Amino acid sequence: MIRKINADEKQLIKNIKCFALDMDGTIYLGERWIEGAQDFLKAVEKSGKRYYFLTNNSSKNPQAYVEKLGRMGLPVDVSKIVTSGQAAIAYLKREFPGKRVFLLGNELLMEEFAQEGICLDDRTPEVVVTGFDTSLNYEKMCKVCDFVREGLPYISTHPDFNCPTETGFIPDAGAIHAFIHASSFRYPDYIVGKPNGEIMDYLADRAGMEKEKIAMVGDRLYTDVAAGVNNGCIGILVLSGEAGMGDVNQSEIIPDLIFDSVKEMIPFL
Repeated sequence: MIRKINADEKQLIKNIKCFALDMDGTIYLGERWIEGAQDFLKAVEKSGKRYYFLTNNSSKNPQAYVEKLGRMGLPVDVSKIVTSGQAAIAYLKREFPGKRVFLLGNELLMEEFAQEGICLDDRTPEVVVTGFDTSLNYEKMCKVCDFVREGLPYISTHPDFNCPTETGFIPDAGAIHAFIHASSFRYPDYIVGKPNGEIMDYLADRAGMEKEKIAMVGDRLYTDVAAGVNNGCIGILVLSGEAGMGDVNQSEIIPDLIFDSVKEMIPFL
C-alpha cells in the first residue's frame, strides 16, 4: 500500500505522546541541521509532547551527543539521549551479568561500558560485543574474528550497513558484521538496536510510556521504521536521509506515515 506524503489522514500524530527521533539523516547530517528540524523540536515541546534522540550509532556515548548538539546550538540534557550502546549495556546486565566482555568499539563506548560496571577483557572474554568502531584496525579485526570463531556469545549494538554524513556514507556496524562473517562464518546471535525490540523496550522503560504512544521517526526503512511498526509503536519515515520513495515502493516494511522531513510534521502536532 502506497502512503501519501506529508499527510496524516487518520490523525495518528495527535495520539502520540513521545517522539523517538533518529539523529543521522533525520535531525542533522554531520554538523548541519536538516532544514526545519529545530522548529520541529520547539513545536513538540510547545504541544506538551516529549521527544528523545534515539540513535543506533554506538561510536559515541550520550555525553558526546550532548556536546555535539550544544555546538549546534541546542542545549539538551543527557537524559534526552538514548543510544544502542546504552541498550546493549542494559541487555548485558540482564542476560550476562558479571561476564567478561570483549568490546569492539571506540574509546568513548569502552569508557561507557566500564563506567556501567561491564568487565572488559580482550584476552579471555566470555562474550563478544561489536559496535560501530571507527578506530578499527587489523589487530582488532583479527581478535574479534578469533573470539567469534571460538563460539562465544556474539552480540551487536546495531545492524546499520552505512552511516550518513555530509559527504556521503561511511561503513557502519553492518559492514563490520560482514567482514566478521567472511572470516568466522557467523553473524551476531543478537542485535540490540533498531529494528529490534530490545532498544524500543529500553526506550519505553526510560520514558515511562506505553509503546502505542511512541512514534519512531527516522530516515531508514529497515531500522527506524521497522523498529516502530514491528514493535507496537508508530513508524514514521522522513525522506531527508537514506530512504526515498522508490525504496518505499519496493519495501515489505510499510511506514504508518511519510514526510519529506520532520518540519512537515509540525502542522499535525
